[in-house]
Amino acid sequence: MLKKSLIAKTQGKANKEQTVIIDNIRITYITPCLIRVEVDEFTDLASQTVWFRAFESGDMRVNKSGKYITAETEKAIFTIKKGKPYSVLIKDTGNTEIFSKQKNLKGTRRTLDQVSGGARLDEGLITENGAYLLDDSNTMLLNEEGIFVPRKGGKDYYAFAYGKNYRQTIQAFYSISSPVPVIPRYALGVWWSRYHAYTQKEYLDLMAEFKNRDIPLTVATVDMDWHWVHNIKDKFGVNYSGWTGYSWNKELFPDYKEFLRKLKEQNLHITLNLHPADGVHSYEDMYEDMAKAVGIDPAAKKTVDFKCGSDDFWNAYFDILHKPYERDGVDFWWIDWQQGKTSDVKGLDPLPALNHYHTLDNAEDGRMPMILSRYAGLGSHRYPLGFSGDTYINWETLDFQPYFTANAANAAYSWWSHDIGGHQWGGRDDDLYLRWLQFGVFSPIMRLHSTATPVLGKEPWKYRSDVYKEAKRWLNLRHKMIPYIFTMDHRTHSEGIALCEPMYYSYPNDIRAYSVKNQYMFGSELICAPITHPQHKEIEMGSAQVYVPKGRWVDIFTGQAYENSGIVTMFRDLDSFPVLAREGAIIPMSADKGNKVDNPQRLEIWAFSGDGEFTLIEDNSKTDFAQHLCKTKMTILYTENKVTFTIGKPEGDTEVIPTHRDYKIIVKDLEHNGQPVVIELNNCTCDREYSVSVDNVKRVQKMELTDAVIHYLSRWQQKTIKKMSPYRKLEKCTTPQELLAALPSSGLPRAVAGALREYAVQS
Repeated sequence: MLKKSLIAKTQGKANKEQTVIIDNIRITYITPCLIRVEVDEFTDLASQTVWFRAFESGDMRVNKSGKYITAETEKAIFTIKKGKPYSVLIKDTGNTEIFSKQKNLKGTRRTLDQVSGGARLDEGLITENGAYLLDDSNTMLLNEEGIFVPRKGGKDYYAFAYGKNYRQTIQAFYSISSPVPVIPRYALGVWWSRYHAYTQKEYLDLMAEFKNRDIPLTVATVDMDWHWVHNIKDKFGVNYSGWTGYSWNKELFPDYKEFLRKLKEQNLHITLNLHPADGVHSYEDMYEDMAKAVGIDPAAKKTVDFKCGSDDFWNAYFDILHKPYERDGVDFWWIDWQQGKTSDVKGLDPLPALNHYHTLDNAEDGRMPMILSRYAGLGSHRYPLGFSGDTYINWETLDFQPYFTANAANAAYSWWSHDIGGHQWGGRDDDLYLRWLQFGVFSPIMRLHSTATPVLGKEPWKYRSDVYKEAKRWLNLRHKMIPYIFTMDHRTHSEGIALCEPMYYSYPNDIRAYSVKNQYMFGSELICAPITHPQHKEIEMGSAQVYVPKGRWVDIFTGQAYENSGIVTMFRDLDSFPVLAREGAIIPMSADKGNKVDNPQRLEIWAFSGDGEFTLIEDNSKTDFAQHLCKTKMTILYTENKVTFTIGKPEGDTEVIPTHRDYKIIVKDLEHNGQPVVIELNNCTCDREYSVSVDNVKRVQKMELTDAVIHYLSRWQQKTIKKMSPYRKLEKCTTPQELLAALPSSGLPRAVAGALREYAVQS
């Protein structure tokens, strides 16, 4: 029998009043916009995808007329034809949608291994008109003992009908499948990873180098060479490749416990790479205990096979192979499964089984559970983080990743981790490295990684000096942003809203929101549009096409403001890319030194003029976090010449935050007497509210038109004499409208004209 910690808590049986049976069909009311339809075989067991079906019953009237069955709720009328949901009338819109004719906006895929450029995605839960039919008929079931078992047959459908309320579709799916877990705070910082056979000293020296260069790391990853990999036959007399292993390579790591202890002393959290497919061989340190646990005579030296269908194997797999290393300091495991989709259990893909049991086991001692593994279909959101695999190093691959990352929200999968910078092949391109790193900083997980090639490393100081300087700045920014990202982490768990989300979730009725595939919301306050193409040589700037929604938006790096601008091509130097803050945005960041991820004693808050609020969420970093949350509400109010910033009294468990805090509030788009607006509040306690106003402020203005013309024509990589004719034409312009009218006939290259066009549409 599986140990208790490996048995998931599910509630697959619906309440009796939720269900109606007609002939061989059972219809279950879940919400007014979501029903379940089973045909021939009914099951109350949780499935690999759906764990919960017991909800408060609503009004559902079911009727049969000829070959049609209708199920009417207060929000929709579902039509079932030949046992299968065929169409739905969504009452809010008055539209009848046929499930098979919906334009699916796609979801994600198992892996990006060997991908160079784009890749085909699986279907997601989101369709353009908002009606989706989830066929759950072929997934495995979870019985009461926590074991994956096959179905007996029949069909099992879930019909969603939320229209263009896309978030509600995803939230409904979470309600039946399980919320997204809260990601441990340390995972939101900067990771180091490389497929390289490090020695103990080499790895520790590298971590020291990052610290000496003031680049904060929070996760130290050791790839597969932590265990014995090479020359297994010569060392142990076993003819084996070494792909799977569980014993530390003492030639590389003579004292692994000391190695782990020293990493812990540097505030690093640790993950080790696993390839479990080949079982446990006789040379492993823990072979004798494993053999006995599964009923093998150790003297026989028979390999302990990896078996998904053996409770004894799973129990021993964790208690004997993994738990001892966790007690020594390993925080979680990187499950690098690449060995196919079949196992000793008919119909069971080993990947979802590994993800499922590893996540449950990782929470056994009260830690927030986490793994790093590949996506295994709908329901995989329960087992973050996603490892997207071994991509190629080229601009085409970078250009695909922002879309791939945000679009995974359509599959309810919000925590992808990429090999930032790409994994293999390709060639050296310092600009590509920096652009990829910028995307990584504003993606769910910032994990530097590459293959073992000696001349391919992602250490920032291995790149040219200007790129190194910028990489260091960006990586420090990622660490500073942990308070903001962790608050969004909690929002994902409690509200079902992904950190990175397609623009059409917020603006479903604006067709332009669907056209910017590489643009996404980054939490509640920001829009990101990574630059994923090389610099325009004419002007030495990169560009991205950006949809600017209604309202006022300010680039957090350049200060450029846009209002109701629509689609804008934005040009940026290599040191930035378009990240837009909404009016009234508040972005809390840590101002503590070093690489710790504790709830900070010093906070630096970037704010933007307007009326807005933000509630900072902090906790105790344990699985009982729900009882140990602290919430601090911050507000900004702006009138024509006055700004007021208020930090509310922290609410909840104030024991999890420092007793005294220092705040530095920077209102990024305001100035006071020609200087930036900076408010400092020091030694603040948890028992009161703090509010400060600054008068005589005004919004930062964009540069004068003539200065803009000179600026961009100066940047133009061209002989001066060839610049003069366009300059004389444009210098006569006195308004942005005149500039826009003059640009088509100016003779300027597209990039130079584009940069001036962007200037003209700024507010």
